[in-house]
Amino acid sequence: MNSEMNFNQKSAFIAIVGRPNVGKSSILNRLLGQKVAIVSSKPQTTRTRIMGVLTEGETQLVFIDTPGLHKPKTELGKYMVRSVRESVAGVDAVMLVAECDKTPGDTELELIKRAQELDLPIVLALNKIDMLKSKDELIKIIAAYSQHCDFAAVVPVSAQTGSGLEELKAELKQLAMEGGHFFDDDTLTDQPERVLASEIIREKLLRLLDKEIPHGTAVFVERMKSRDDKDMMDIDATIYCEKASHKGIVIGKGGAMLKKVGTYARQDLESFFGCKINLRLWVKVKEDWRNRENILRSLGFDNNDFQ
Repeated sequence: MNSEMNFNQKSAFIAIVGRPNVGKSSILNRLLGQKVAIVSSKPQTTRTRIMGVLTEGETQLVFIDTPGLHKPKTELGKYMVRSVRESVAGVDAVMLVAECDKTPGDTELELIKRAQELDLPIVLALNKIDMLKSKDELIKIIAAYSQHCDFAAVVPVSAQTGSGLEELKAELKQLAMEGGHFFDDDTLTDQPERVLASEIIREKLLRLLDKEIPHGTAVFVERMKSRDDKDMMDIDATIYCEKASHKGIVIGKGGAMLKKVGTYARQDLESFFGCKINLRLWVKVKEDWRNRENILRSLGFDNNDFQ
């Protein structure tokens, strides 16, 4: 936290909400200009609240990236839904991310209602405009959303190409209020380095494995230490899966899949931490871990969310 408060500076806490797989984390990474949230084409990639901090001049925007709102099927799913609802409380504004070719559904309407009940301004970011065939389609979607809310702004964007992101950032800055910055100006995220490392590894599992198997995996960094010369970091991590058969798939024939996961993860880790990475991975089975509260807590899903 920033100990020196300059009241000429402005800040805003903004919750990023939406249904799964609409591009919330991709937009956050684009806005920050640095990857702090993992992304994949699979829904429910984000499991916990991730804070990203953007400071430009006198304005500081603190983003809270939330899991996609969905109907939970496991204790982990229930945690994720509570995480969304609690993140909306206590912020200054909401950024609702939706797809630009779909009319508002129950998920979007619930999130709009929740923000309205808290009297929060809502910025609607309509993502994936690079996929649109015509502008007429976009106009219809904007009209459909406008029936339900008087948005502070509606901004069509593309997380893929970056189109509209500067306009979105400008609209969000309009919501900042005087009162100083809450974080040091060079702060990027509140995520500990171990969490960032485990998430980078989990992203590779999501991208390389099929169907349900990656959602049944979790990654825990057991050891993370820089060597004396600071040019090399040792990271030991365990991948947990729910079934013995899944363990075999994660490891792959002759260890091929685990080696591929490690190779891709190492590249991202070296880019993020700016040094060489000696990454060692193990795979263990914890049956039905997504429904076992003690295991969820040990993996970092805490904050009294399993009551």
